[in-house]
Amino acid sequence: MQDQHRSGCPINLTVEVIGDKWSLIVVRDMMFGNRRHFRELLNNSMEGIASNILADRLRRLTSEGVISKADDPSHKQKAIYSLTEKGIELVPVFAMIGAWGSKWLPVTEELSIRAKILAEGGPSLWEDFMDDLRVTHLGAPPNRDKKGPGVGERLQAAYEAVVARQSEADQS
Repeated sequence: MQDQHRSGCPINLTVEVIGDKWSLIVVRDMMFGNRRHFRELLNNSMEGIASNILADRLRRLTSEGVISKADDPSHKQKAIYSLTEKGIELVPVFAMIGAWGSKWLPVTEELSIRAKILAEGGPSLWEDFMDDLRVTHLGAPPNRDKKGPGVGERLQAAYEAVVARQSEADQS
């Protein structure tokens, strides 16, 4: 198996699986945007992914076990993509990438609010988010001890609040 890879270094091996721009964007959109169909991923990509690139990354991420593909029960000709446990456990990686980018790069408030909340919430929030993703993507039973909206819903609400505030400020 090592013959297929440049080295046995865990950083190198991780970069081989998710290290290109588009793979990270696809996983991000599934994780934070709950985009699970090809058309949702294609049409809602802020970065403008091409359909052939998206198809390639979906195949690659599926073959690496980061996501899975199944027939969508609501539509014969659609597939639904889900994060696997391997993909869900990338939450801390995405949280740290977001925190680093927020610190060092010219981010926008609306697109960095999720990263800010994840950074402030730390590992316990990441665990809660991974639990929420397991319910959505793996069909795990929800944790009945948790009250209120899930982490994904809170992240989305924070994003929408920033967008609304900016829209109000623009109209003033």
